[in-house]
Amino acid sequence: MDFPELAARTRRFSHGAPRAVSVAEDGSRVIFLRSSGPEDPADALWLLDVATAEERLIADPATLLEADADPAALAPGERALRERLRLSAAGIGSYALDAAGRIAVFALAGRLFRADLVHGDVIEVDTVGPVIDPRPDPTGERLAYVTDAAEGVRRGQLRVVESDGTDTLLAGEDSGVTWGLAEHVAAEEFDRFRGYWWAPDGRSVLAARVDESRLPRWYLHDPADPASPPTTVAYPRAGGQNAQVSLHLLDLDDGWVDVHWDRETYPYLTSVDWADGGPLITVLRRSQQHGLVLAVDPRTGETQVHAELADPRWVEPIPGTPAHLPDGRVLVGGELAHDGYDARCLFADGTLLTPPSLYVRRVVGRLPAGNGPADLLVEASEGEPSQRHLFRVRTAIGGGVDARRMSGDPGWHTAAIGGATLVVGTASLEHPGTRWTVWHGDREVAQLRSLAANPPYAPRPTLVRVTDRRLPSAVLYPTDHVKGTRLPVLLDVYGGPGHQEVIAARAAWLERQWWADSGFAVVTIDNRGTPGIAPSFEKAIHRRLADVILADQVDALTALAGKHPDLDLDRVAVRGWSFGGWLAGLAVLRHPELFRCAIVGAPVTDWTLYDTAYTERYLGLPDDGMDVYAHHSLVELAAEPVGGPEQARPMLLVHGLADDNVLAAHTLRLSAALLAAGRPHAVLPLTGATHLASDGTAERLLRLELDFLRRHL
Repeated sequence: MDFPELAARTRRFSHGAPRAVSVAEDGSRVIFLRSSGPEDPADALWLLDVATAEERLIADPATLLEADADPAALAPGERALRERLRLSAAGIGSYALDAAGRIAVFALAGRLFRADLVHGDVIEVDTVGPVIDPRPDPTGERLAYVTDAAEGVRRGQLRVVESDGTDTLLAGEDSGVTWGLAEHVAAEEFDRFRGYWWAPDGRSVLAARVDESRLPRWYLHDPADPASPPTTVAYPRAGGQNAQVSLHLLDLDDGWVDVHWDRETYPYLTSVDWADGGPLITVLRRSQQHGLVLAVDPRTGETQVHAELADPRWVEPIPGTPAHLPDGRVLVGGELAHDGYDARCLFADGTLLTPPSLYVRRVVGRLPAGNGPADLLVEASEGEPSQRHLFRVRTAIGGGVDARRMSGDPGWHTAAIGGATLVVGTASLEHPGTRWTVWHGDREVAQLRSLAANPPYAPRPTLVRVTDRRLPSAVLYPTDHVKGTRLPVLLDVYGGPGHQEVIAARAAWLERQWWADSGFAVVTIDNRGTPGIAPSFEKAIHRRLADVILADQVDALTALAGKHPDLDLDRVAVRGWSFGGWLAGLAVLRHPELFRCAIVGAPVTDWTLYDTAYTERYLGLPDDGMDVYAHHSLVELAAEPVGGPEQARPMLLVHGLADDNVLAAHTLRLSAALLAAGRPHAVLPLTGATHLASDGTAERLLRLELDFLRRHL
């Protein structure tokens, strides 16, 4: 079996690998999801007993559903949530725990299940309709869920099921208003995937009300199925209306308190945390250049400002913040950009906790306190953006700035913690997949078994920093490459904000090794705008993405050719998806003298057709600069006159017809402009595919893409 088919059948070698790892509050149990093997797409719920180091299957979709039921079947709301989460697994997509980690609840095929993690019992809980995002209250006594659309049931009702099975409507309204769900831009652009939060005592819920009635309705339809009705999407287009979001404290005894903040000035609700110190929320202006961290009084709904977030370009909060520390101080993530500093740091009530040399990526949680204040476990980079490590950060008042690295081996580390149990996931260039190691105190007690297939390659990319901007870059050669043999170059790009490609993890290079073994030198570059180095590096792209990002890609490619003489810059192709698709199209249209052809996957070709939060963060509001939008438009660029045959480089445009993130209209409009200008291109529509192009679609495209590149290089 060749690589594209093997990658499709194994979901890029992730079927059978542990994921969604969490730890019970007392550290006694590790909970995770894993399918039964390398070709089983349906994830089941598993538990590892820390005391005995034994794994136990808790909930298997194959036994919970009827024999003829499809574990991949999803209600529309659950499908949309998984799309926002970039989750293509079937079976149990996610789960939620009570505070002690004794109860887990999850949705499966729209039905609600409750698992007792201590005794192993799993029961189905009756509901009024299909279920989205079920969550137990912190005490484990009752469950909440949001309804998906079904006959006689409206989508977006927030309901609570008591221990005796009583199912009560907590909040719900007519069509156009949902309760307990994150709106599109919250999930897609701010990584807030939830819309309700239990109080620590389990007696009330903080819930988001989302009113989408002002949003324009767009219609998605797959022409391959003309009998099916179109799907209606309330889409917040750049420069247009956003959903109206408010927060409300709902008591289980029918009490109701509105949360008060200036929603006109700060319309974006980007994070919510409710622990023992009370609710903390983060809100941003529409321009995203100023935000507030607010403490909410759960009795009155009044808010108090705990911290201000400000940046002349845009505010970038740190995941895991804000949060209350045990001593009552509020932990906030932000930037240190004065007195010569250029850092992404943590602060407690304004006091710096992390050294400026540390680029903080996420706050995992609290480490065991021992004899002093609890320290923080943090994921961060220090000096080398291709690696992410674990650090212990001191929080003691007057203790000074102290961050000590806990992970040793080079690679990309992540973690989960509960009590004295720490689970560390390590991805590396030295081994396939992610290895999950369970530690209790200073003792390694177990590793979570991986049942995933081993990839056929062990790629060894050459990672290097190039140009005076020290851009992270990588070159990958064919396995049997003979030095001195000139190779065509495939520039495999993403380049967009918030995401890195050049990382020290083997999974990032498996598909690229297949491309290399097909006869290419594969080059990947993280331009300015990508994370991991410093705020100034990320934010140099503000309102000038096209110029900065493309210049970095071209300059780095040229610099790499100086170090690697086997790179033939007379034969360069560029390939990308989503933001990378836009960048690939931009490259071949602006620099036809360098790029001979491009594979342009699911691109944003007209930024006025993309969502508010993402587009306006980087380009500003359309009314403040339509020239900026035109400058970044592939449609406008494609319409320019062609100077000659050497200026008309061929493009392969690929797009899913069911894409609700980057609509297929982007590619169709680009195709029309290319056709009108006489520019050569082909369009490959993907029937039924979303932006993820999952179910093996993306992998099976590889052979068609390879044929295109061989013809044009």
